[in-house]
Amino acid sequence: QVQLVESGGGLVQPGGSLRLSCAAARFILDYYAVGWFRHAPGKEREGGACLSSSDGSSVYTDSVKGRFTISRDNAKNTVYLQMNSLKPGDTAVYYCAANTMRRLCPTSWLTHEYNYWGPGTQVTVSS
Repeated sequence: QVQLVESGGGLVQPGGSLRLSCAAARFILDYYAVGWFRHAPGKEREGGACLSSSDGSSVYTDSVKGRFTISRDNAKNTVYLQMNSLKPGDTAVYYCAANTMRRLCPTSWLTHEYNYWGPGTQVTVSS
């Protein structure tokens, strides 16, 4: 069974950094588009970043652009989300998700575009 597992969440002060990891089991992340989403209490789940496998291009939502960076380590079959200049508004459960039907990131951030999801990791930004 395909599995995605996130790690690296925790408590960080405003302005701080965290790096989230998304490790895959039973499929090769490099073959597919992989995205990071987040879900804050009382809000809809929203997209943040996506990395295409076909050309290595990445896309970001405006809320994280310039602060977050998505990357991949093929040797470790892991996708990362480096988060810098964190704000209290970044507090959420962060999920990685894979679209195993395409190599390019979807043009929308609709959650149904991704067919495999990890269980999530909590990120709390607070002083």
